[in-house]
Amino acid sequence: MLANEFVIPLIIGFGFGILTRLYLLQTDYRQYPTHPHGKIIHVSLGVIASALGAVAVPSLLKEDYTAITFLSLAAQQFRDVRNMERKTLSEIDQHELVPRGQTYIEGIAMVFEGRNYLVILSALVTTFATVLFAWWGGVLVGLLSLVLARFLKSGKSLSHIVEVVPAELRVEGKDLYVGDIYIMNVGLQDGQQTIRERGMGFILRPKNLNANVTISHPGQRQAILHDAATILGVYTDEGEPSLTPMVKRDLKTGRLGVFLLPLVRDAEKARVVIENVPILESAIRMPKEAPVNAKGGS
Repeated sequence: MLANEFVIPLIIGFGFGILTRLYLLQTDYRQYPTHPHGKIIHVSLGVIASALGAVAVPSLLKEDYTAITFLSLAAQQFRDVRNMERKTLSEIDQHELVPRGQTYIEGIAMVFEGRNYLVILSALVTTFATVLFAWWGGVLVGLLSLVLARFLKSGKSLSHIVEVVPAELRVEGKDLYVGDIYIMNVGLQDGQQTIRERGMGFILRPKNLNANVTISHPGQRQAILHDAATILGVYTDEGEPSLTPMVKRDLKTGRLGVFLLPLVRDAEKARVVIENVPILESAIRMPKEAPVNAKGGS
């Protein structure tokens, strides 16, 4: 078997493809993918993607172009993976005290589909480099593909576009305010007392016009509440609308008022959590790039 000229390139490409998927497979505070069965599913798909990327090179070099058509079938399968993740997370979200929201779910599903394509790319370029430069070239390119995977592993967080400032939480009569931003009406005395004892408030100041529009997206605001509830806990239960964490927008300035009821009442931790909330791809808006807003644009 080793006499075949493509065996070594296939082994190296296949191996680095699997390494890329294992490196990208991470269960963090969001507890997804689940352990062990969720990880088994994604590792299995990573093995398939790695094999597809590796065998594409010999097929090209042998001018067996019809064999490459299975890549289109693979793309369809990975789109089905995205649909599977979307459906699974949507079902789970119905039972969360503070749900992720559909925008967050779509972002996670998009990530899992995209990472399979990264695995194919890693296996393909590693196999091709091994064919061209021998085993050392494949190893070098494989390591570079891992660096690329690290670069593409995660996007920007809210700290890049907003300034997070702790703010006073006030209950005036039945009205709840974070700083000068109205949040909601709290009619029950018990709820008001709980908010005074356990509540925390923050104001998010956008750094530019793009940030102003991005953080106004309801899905991005829901992501803030979900991540804060996941990491710090939430002091509420079903059927307690007055104890529900909430984000409201100041329509004049675009600032966000964030009201939290965490189990861990630590202002510094909460600020860091909010700053590290990912910017959802589906929520990103860039009105500054529009010709009408561009400097000197007509």
